[in-house]
Amino acid sequence: MGGKGEYGVDLDALDQVVKELNHVLQMMGDSKSTAKNSTYLAKGTLGHGFAEEGQLYQAHDAMKGDIERLMDMVEGLVDRFGKKSSKVRGAYQDAEADNTVSMS
Repeated sequence: MGGKGEYGVDLDALDQVVKELNHVLQMMGDSKSTAKNSTYLAKGTLGHGFAEEGQLYQAHDAMKGDIERLMDMVEGLVDRFGKKSSKVRGAYQDAEADNTVSMS
């Protein structure tokens, strides 16, 4: 683009961003499921009757909850960014089409 005030947007690059973000979301689903369903510390796993037993299980439960909340936050962020990227891509594609029509 040579003239003053002109711009260029690589729609293929925006497509790639959206594709990659959707892949991240897919992979996060696996991690989120693992964090929620496969991070379980059964009572008695580490023994019984020691002084710190209750604290240990409470700390585990608190950390598990923190990880699940963090995964939700990151997943929401990636999803919002992907949707916004897709919307921006559509807007630029529409603008290019409008410019093409007006130049004809």
